[in-house]
Amino acid sequence: MNARLYQNLTSAALIALIFLCLAWEGWLAPLRPGGSWLTLKAIVLLAPLFGILRGKRYTYKWLSLLIQLYLLEGLTRATSEHGLSQWLAVGETVLAVLIFYSAVMFIRATRNTEIKKTASS
Repeated sequence: MNARLYQNLTSAALIALIFLCLAWEGWLAPLRPGGSWLTLKAIVLLAPLFGILRGKRYTYKWLSLLIQLYLLEGLTRATSEHGLSQWLAVGETVLAVLIFYSAVMFIRATRNTEIKKTASS
């Protein structure tokens, strides 16, 4: 599979995770009535968004590390909460795994391009 597919997959999953975090903590099932400060976790995901959309390999590398925090939160809340919040946590977990997988596959798919650029310099 080509790098463009993984770039599109990572971009779509990252945008979906941003909206999920905002909706979850803002309206759907916030920790406190009226919204939660946990909506700020969506702002953290805006930092890599433009690098991901532009296909910056370095951004994919550090996103693959950052997204593990969202995976950890999703797994923790999926096993400790009930009702809608539990299902939203499962969604966060699925999106985090998808982002991690597609980011790593993008890095692997673009490895040869990086080597060629370094060799020709």
